[in-house]
Amino acid sequence: MHFIITDAWLAKSRAVHLSGTKLVVVFAGLSLGLMMAAAGLYHWVFLKGAREGWPIIGTLVKLVVKDEFEQRDRFMRENLDAMARRLGEMQAKLVQLEALGERVSGLAGVNPAEIKTTPGRGGALVSGRSLTMEELQATLLDLDQLSSQNTDLLTVMESRLFDQKIKNMMVPTQQPVQAGHVGSSFGWRIDPFSGRSALHTGLDFQADPGTPILAAAGGVVVEQDVHPAYGNMVEIDHGNNLVTRYAHASKVWVKKGDLVKRGQKIADVGTTGRSTGPHLHFEVMVQGVPQDPQKFLAAGRDLPVVASAKALKATAHR
Repeated sequence: MHFIITDAWLAKSRAVHLSGTKLVVVFAGLSLGLMMAAAGLYHWVFLKGAREGWPIIGTLVKLVVKDEFEQRDRFMRENLDAMARRLGEMQAKLVQLEALGERVSGLAGVNPAEIKTTPGRGGALVSGRSLTMEELQATLLDLDQLSSQNTDLLTVMESRLFDQKIKNMMVPTQQPVQAGHVGSSFGWRIDPFSGRSALHTGLDFQADPGTPILAAAGGVVVEQDVHPAYGNMVEIDHGNNLVTRYAHASKVWVKKGDLVKRGQKIADVGTTGRSTGPHLHFEVMVQGVPQDPQKFLAAGRDLPVVASAKALKATAHR
């Protein structure tokens, strides 16, 4: 009897459990259906209200659209700010590159105005699509890398050209008297005092007293003294065992230890010392051995001396 009651109770419980499961499934299905119906109805009402301009729906649409526009504007402003910063960095690099190019062209003897000439462009117009933000950013990145490479290259060129210019500026190729003409040349001649054959170790420039005497190259004044034969004398060391001597000056404007630049006035033409009249006796010595100054001056006749000096001065101040 007990087993019969137990089996009956289990069968009834199983039937109730199955009925509860079916109820849950049915309830879930009904809920899902109601939700979809409500969503569809809401969508239909919202679209209809938006099209027909219902007050409440119209206000909601305006709020949603306004929020979307605000988010889009915020996104655009952030991107525009980022682009503006990148453009500012590019402009700064281009200004730096332009200034560096002018210095390099000046050292190389090229007129910067010729480089700035706008190249000719033309051709048939073939329209294309607008660039995306990603493509524009990639283009700016490429330009940034290219400008950095060009800046590095021009910096190396400037350094080498500047070294070369300094070396050229230290070679005595500047004529020491602009308004004078050559009298006695370098070499053997009849001495004007003894009447005998003697070696003339320099070059004489005939000029009026007081005519400016210019440094033939940059260097350091290593001697400024009154010599029995050379009179008021100045010697400038240009490095590499290269020394120039300026003799018979009436007045000297530099002293020993002064740093002079190419073309600087160092004295005035005179007739002091062993001299028959106002002139400049100019010597060039390499390791103490007199050389023909004409060889050095001839090498500098085709060089734009004044322009080079100005370019060097401008570069040194930058």
